[in-house]
Amino acid sequence: MSKTATKTSEFAENVEFPSFDASKATDQFRAFAEKGVEQTKETYAKLKTGAEDTQKALESTFETARVASSDLSLKTISALRANAEASFAHLEALVGVKSVSELIELQTAFLRKGVETAVEQAKEIQAASSKAAEDVAKPIKGVFEKALKELKVA
Repeated sequence: MSKTATKTSEFAENVEFPSFDASKATDQFRAFAEKGVEQTKETYAKLKTGAEDTQKALESTFETARVASSDLSLKTISALRANAEASFAHLEALVGVKSVSELIELQTAFLRKGVETAVEQAKEIQAASSKAAEDVAKPIKGVFEKALKELKVA
């Protein structure tokens, strides 16, 4: 034999290859799979809870929006009714006018009162709108803040 072949055979006899233990690999794979299943269950539970919270918040938001919309509609109708009644009362007063100066005085008073009433009505509707916006946003804001807290913890 040649010198290289002798060295190669001696080397092959002295080298030990690690043995592969299938039972250890199976145990490791099982542990890995169980850990993955457990993490998936935890994630699913968190997603389910988050979805339920969001659904409740949306239901609450829609109910609040419905009530707020109804309130704003009633305020608007009330303002329109008051303006119509004031206009008819003014029209009745105009029918009884006897002079131009009386007409100007009556018209000036009507316009002044109309502007004051419009400002008051606008303030009422603006306040109701602001309150409605806060009430509608409150449930969603709560769910969003809770989700942010959970993200910070995780």
